[in-house]
Amino acid sequence: MTARLPGLPPEDLDDAQAEVYRAITGGPRAAGPQVFPLTDELGRLRGPFNAMLLSPPVGGALQALGAAVRYGSALSGRVREMAILVVAAHWGSDFERAAHEAVGRACGLSEAELTALREGRPPDLADTAERAAVHAARELAGAGALSEEDYRAVTAAIGERGLFELTTLVGYYATLALQLRVFAGEPTPDAASPDPTPPDPRHG
Repeated sequence: MTARLPGLPPEDLDDAQAEVYRAITGGPRAAGPQVFPLTDELGRLRGPFNAMLLSPPVGGALQALGAAVRYGSALSGRVREMAILVVAAHWGSDFERAAHEAVGRACGLSEAELTALREGRPPDLADTAERAAVHAARELAGAGALSEEDYRAVTAAIGERGLFELTTLVGYYATLALQLRVFAGEPTPDAASPDPTPPDPRHG
């Protein structure tokens, strides 16, 4: 399926759209190592960011939430990226998977851990907090809830703040995955036949 929403050139944006564009390209996402590009060769936003320009009030708030989840969270980089990849696998989002496998490698995720997450399996983790957080992310992405036992385990491991941030992260990246399906043309996957091949990170 091809993208339904063409890339919006930066020179064609109105003032409100340009403000959102600057917040994305000049904010914390652009300050760190560029493991995946935010824009294409013509300066158009890639992936889910392009659609955020359609509604600057909502898109601006959404990108700010994403920045807070990624750069203001108490979650470790490894936990954050594993949770994002859990969501990517659940939704079959090639863009999220490619982008955050790259970020995950920079955060120290091994190829074995990335393969497990890509295939929808829990990775073999020695760290108790990481195991609890990834299990909770899998439950949140799949069932949309936590049992009392899982709630106690994950709050003991990462705290109530950590769990609040984890639930927000799962919801945020599920929103992006939905918008990638609707606007960027990502297909609905066959859950019974996961594709183990990493996508081209230029996709989107």
